[in-house]
Amino acid sequence: MTPSTPTSATLPRDLTAGLVVFLVALPLCLGVALASNAPLFSGLVAGIVGGILVGLLSGSHSSVSGPAAGLTAVVAAQIVLLGSFPAFLLAVVIAGIIQIVMGVARAGFLAAFFPSSVIKGLLAAIGVILILKQIPHVFGHDPDPDGEFEFQQKDNQNTFSELLEIVNDLHPGAAVIGVLSVLFLVVWDRIKVLKKSPVPSPLLVVLIGIGLSLFFRRVGGDWAIGTSHLVQVPVANTMKDFLGFLQLPDFSQLRNPKVYFAGVTIAAVASLETLLNLQAVDKIDPQQRTSPPSRELWAQGVGNVVSGMAGGLPITSVIVRSSVNINAGGRTKFAAVFHGILLLVCVVFLAEHLNLIPLSCLAAILVVTGVKLASPALVRQMWTGGKYQFAPFAITVAAIVLTDLLIGVIIGLGVSLSFILWSNLRRPIRTIVEKHLGGEVVKIELSNQVSFLNRAALLRILDEVPAGGHLLLDATHTDYIDPDILGLIRDFKAETGPARGIEVSMLGFRTRYQLQDQIQYVDYSTRDLQNAVTPAQVLDILKSGYERFRTGHHLTRDFGRQVTATADGEHPLAVVLSCVDARTPTELIFDVGVGDIFSVRIAGTVTSRKVIGSVEYGCAVAGAKLVVVMGHTRCGAVRAAVDAICGTVNPSAASGATNLEIIVDDLRKSIDATTCSNLEHKTVEEKTAIVDEVSRRNVARVVGSILDESPTLAGLVQAGRIAVVGAMYDVATGNLEFLPAEATSGQRVS
Repeated sequence: MTPSTPTSATLPRDLTAGLVVFLVALPLCLGVALASNAPLFSGLVAGIVGGILVGLLSGSHSSVSGPAAGLTAVVAAQIVLLGSFPAFLLAVVIAGIIQIVMGVARAGFLAAFFPSSVIKGLLAAIGVILILKQIPHVFGHDPDPDGEFEFQQKDNQNTFSELLEIVNDLHPGAAVIGVLSVLFLVVWDRIKVLKKSPVPSPLLVVLIGIGLSLFFRRVGGDWAIGTSHLVQVPVANTMKDFLGFLQLPDFSQLRNPKVYFAGVTIAAVASLETLLNLQAVDKIDPQQRTSPPSRELWAQGVGNVVSGMAGGLPITSVIVRSSVNINAGGRTKFAAVFHGILLLVCVVFLAEHLNLIPLSCLAAILVVTGVKLASPALVRQMWTGGKYQFAPFAITVAAIVLTDLLIGVIIGLGVSLSFILWSNLRRPIRTIVEKHLGGEVVKIELSNQVSFLNRAALLRILDEVPAGGHLLLDATHTDYIDPDILGLIRDFKAETGPARGIEVSMLGFRTRYQLQDQIQYVDYSTRDLQNAVTPAQVLDILKSGYERFRTGHHLTRDFGRQVTATADGEHPLAVVLSCVDARTPTELIFDVGVGDIFSVRIAGTVTSRKVIGSVEYGCAVAGAKLVVVMGHTRCGAVRAAVDAICGTVNPSAASGATNLEIIVDDLRKSIDATTCSNLEHKTVEEKTAIVDEVSRRNVARVVGSILDESPTLAGLVQAGRIAVVGAMYDVATGNLEFLPAEATSGQRVS
């Protein structure tokens, strides 16, 4: 199913949405044409082509195209420069051809570079403009066209001063219709039964508006609503008159360079506005569907060629029509196509009837739409995103409201870009001092984009690397590096670094930069390092590793290199005896590399001749300097032992593990009579605390048992070659506590 293909489930919603969009688009088409100093019918032609043709070709589900308010200044200026409207139509055709080429060349990728803060600022700004510009029309103050969005108006008024003019030019009949229409729409939207009704509230507003307008006409006097406060569609009495409204391009201007300049200008502005609006529409789409931007450029290009050939204004994706479509429940592109069909049929056959619609009731629909676009929830969302999100958002809103859509968006993009550059200049790189086994390493993490603007900051950091030290340049997360930066890095690696005795390591550089990964510092345990350190120093290394684990600052390791380097032998610094529990991965907890520790794991962290033999091998044969006995909280094996010893539960029968009793028998040595006292009356929290206390006692007992049952290990301790310590790891908090020496020295619990 294509985006424009309706189904039995979506067709009713598309028909009602298309009808609502038609009601809103009609005065906007006329207003944009009037604001552009173009024939009124040219706006209708653009609306029809944008709805039907672009609707069929577009890949967007929700976007609605037509003449755009953001182009009025460009259109008006180009008509004056070219001297005639037919010459301008030729420029529109050329602009369409350019857009077709852009679409085929997949230039829509540019849409991905628009910051979300600017897109959301565009949405909010359009909402604010709709509210400010349509309020005068709600009260019957209609000297300005409905599609005028610029801040500075042609009558020397501006958006704000025009609001003050309402006091001097308020039409009572139109104002009553406008205010009642706003109240009707708000109330309808808040009553769930009415909101879910298949009858669109904007249609009822229009019908009520027409009825009240006819009533006020009969009342007469100041209440009568004249032509200037109604929709004004050109009326053709015959088909010949209708065809007479159409104009053709002036192809005699093909040799006029001004026409091509105008075409490029229109194509650039229309494409930018289309891509921005397309992104904005996708953000407010309830189904969060994604529109193909390159296909949209191609579709808009075809639409502009046809619109220019038929005497229409330039076409873009229009956020106002699109947001009305979404708010009215449009599900597929058929809603946009149907709105175009309605425009065509009504303009040809029902023009006189359309001219009965009061502008004030249509303005009410746009005011309510504006409130939804510029919702307080959107402002709060951007505020909570921080200053780098909120500032470009707020400036984009202010710039669009105080200038026009195009200038405001360009200002917003500029501000957003300046924030990115400023952030990149302030924090182009991240410097971390890592404490590896071979010594301290200054790690420089390059940012995603490293430009020539970052050269001074990088040079300063390189100068601060101590002589004789180690440097790691990490480009793992970097997509682009400026040639100036690459030259600086190559010079430092080849000349500056070696001259100062600095070993430079590289990691993560793209192949095209011709800088191969190379780790020159020691990041794993070697025989020389093992011989040089003392048990106390090994304990400090493990404590430092745990601190990195706790804070999430793991060392940068080349595990492939470590595997190769340790293939012929191991030189562990420590033996860690721990539980098999999956929540206690010792290599991660101590942030060690391949070959750094000798890991012995057994349920309950108990001892046996095989366990002690493994520890002896790690120390006496492999040369480890430290033994860590690590228990942990909420241990399942210890809980089973407590339940078995303090109650009547048979752990092997209960669990199906026939050899579990061997573990329980060893843990029995760490459980005394007080442990089982009133155990059946304890709360879950109290039982957990008891299990944790037994685990702590067990660690202390195992440390003593190792020394009592292994003359080999006891002799190594006496000689100062190794040390044995106990530790408790909390699986709930991630905290690690090394037990004091007096808690483990020869202590046994019988």
